[in-house]
Amino acid sequence: MNKKGTVLAINISEKKGVIKTPIEVGTFKEDHGLVGDAHAGNWHRQVSLLGDESIEKIRQMGIEGLGTGKFAENITTKDIVLYKLPVGTKFKVGDTIQEVTQIGKKCHAGCAIKNQVGDCVMPREGIFTKIIKGGEVRPGDTIEVIEE
Repeated sequence: MNKKGTVLAINISEKKGVIKTPIEVGTFKEDHGLVGDAHAGNWHRQVSLLGDESIEKIRQMGIEGLGTGKFAENITTKDIVLYKLPVGTKFKVGDTIQEVTQIGKKCHAGCAIKNQVGDCVMPREGIFTKIIKGGEVRPGDTIEVIEE
């Protein structure tokens, strides 16, 4: 399995359950998450990540206009199969160190993404992390597994 990948985008929103907007640089705070994002806080799902490969599966269903942030992920990645990383895996992304805390999630009722897109891949293939070491992350940064 590939232990390295690349950050395609950093995405943020002030409300939960909505499509996120790409930003040029994300500031991630230890035990908090992405500064300014609705999902940040002292809990186990501080940051959400989703691979472009997962988004591509939905594109293949003929759904157009699916770019980064459409599934409310904070970090869109490529070239690493996130949902196969075991809970507890630590990886370096930009300046940060993150730990996988959950694979997938239950989709909440009235999700704007599922309503607009027709299907949501996040519950199946998205992952959640907590921030062990804070710092900045930018598109183009490397993701590297450091401990499984």
